[in-house]
Amino acid sequence: MDIVGIAAVIVALTLVVLAAFLIPAVIEIRKTASALRDFITGTDSELKPLLRDLQSTLADLKAITGEASTRTDDVKCFMEALGDAGRNLRTINGVVGSVSGVLASSSMWLTGARVAGKFILERISRKGGK
Repeated sequence: MDIVGIAAVIVALTLVVLAAFLIPAVIEIRKTASALRDFITGTDSELKPLLRDLQSTLADLKAITGEASTRTDDVKCFMEALGDAGRNLRTINGVVGSVSGVLASSSMWLTGARVAGKFILERISRKGGK
């Protein structure tokens, strides 16, 4: 056997060994591809209803958010009215305080005038009786 014959035998043996290892690997790759296809099909059938529910939930959430944003104007208006009412109450409180101060001072003047009037009447009645 010459060198070309030996090389041909080595190449043939290498191909046989390679085929022996390659055939189980190809079979395993095929099984994996089949299992992957089944997994993707199952996942797809499970995800479609889930995605439909998610879209429905997002639509509901969008509607609720829109409703809440329209109500913020009402809340702002309410808070402004509440602030105005507070300012008005403060003004009324100030006016009532001023009026009560005037009434208190006028009642003191009235009491003083009564006492002075009684005193003067007593003096006049004493002088007239002498």
